[in-house]
Amino acid sequence: MTAVVAQPAPAQVAEGPFEIGYLSEDGAEHRVSLEDAWLVRFESARPVRRFAARKGQRHLSGVWWCATTSAHVGFESWLERDHVVALDFDRAVVGIASQPFWLYWPGAEGRRVSHAPDYFARRSDGSAVVLDCRPVERRKPADVAQFDATSAACASLGWDYRLVGAADPIRTLNLRWLGGYRHPRHWVASMATALLEAFTAPLPLMGGAESVGDPVAVLPVLFHLLWRQDLTIDLSVPLHATSCVRVAEDLR
Repeated sequence: MTAVVAQPAPAQVAEGPFEIGYLSEDGAEHRVSLEDAWLVRFESARPVRRFAARKGQRHLSGVWWCATTSAHVGFESWLERDHVVALDFDRAVVGIASQPFWLYWPGAEGRRVSHAPDYFARRSDGSAVVLDCRPVERRKPADVAQFDATSAACASLGWDYRLVGAADPIRTLNLRWLGGYRHPRHWVASMATALLEAFTAPLPLMGGAESVGDPVAVLPVLFHLLWRQDLTIDLSVPLHATSCVRVAEDLR
């Protein structure tokens, strides 16, 4: 896994009412002020909420085996799954945690408000992004107020914050397919070398695979290289036998 570069402390962290509660890797509970939260490796934190299934629930919960961390990351809906797959595919991301912390702040009449974002992702340069996944049509005013507060807290720490809805359907389908070949068991060194040589000049996917050997054996390795992004392809159009594949720029 790519080494994480330590992120410098924010030049100024806004004085505010926020606090953060989280579970460390050993399951211990912690509460810190917002100004101290930048020191915490939230990418290694345990989920602060259970992924519980219940009768009649609208969405499917589950876990995604994350190639980035070689560990499972939970999701509570297919929407969340699609976005955690995209995080796993992002070469800049080196750590991902689901339900990484509780954010607390006082609401109306002093009532405590809390919100657990869906994901925390650490990048190789030490920066971070926090994600909330919610379809646009299901964003109630109270929810939007929580998302806005979370965005403000993240901004004061120098973290990116994203409130995301439905992902691009074609890119998502392509990543789901390639994700089926994300595990290192699909790496065959000799075949990977041959494929990288075959696609030095752009070639159709199937044509390049056949030039290396039996597609039944070659294609899983090819798809693994596409997941690793050692080989690249246009993910904005449906993956097809004639899709143009080439070696990534940094490997040429």
